[in-house]
Amino acid sequence: MASIKMRANIADGVTTIKALISHPMDTGLVKDKKTGEVIPAHYIQEVVCKHKGNTVLTANWGPAVSKNPYLSFKFSGAAAGDTVSLSWVDNKGEKDSSDVTIK
Repeated sequence: MASIKMRANIADGVTTIKALISHPMDTGLVKDKKTGEVIPAHYIQEVVCKHKGNTVLTANWGPAVSKNPYLSFKFSGAAAGDTVSLSWVDNKGEKDSSDVTIK
């Protein structure tokens, strides 16, 4: 199942990326209500967005970011029809990526 839902739109030479990432983002400080056991830390550490092989965003995240994080940012230098890729890696080594065409 893809964990990233993403859109990319361009207006006046500026591309806006909007992404919703499905991830538990557990801090490692919360107990399971049923078992009383601490839920192990499981959070995204790095998010990278690339356009034509160039990195346009690198975000270093930690356990303070909310569950299912939403990310929105802008960059210039792209054109309609170009492809943008977004990827993430978490503290357990899990990862995902997604590509979208700029509209």
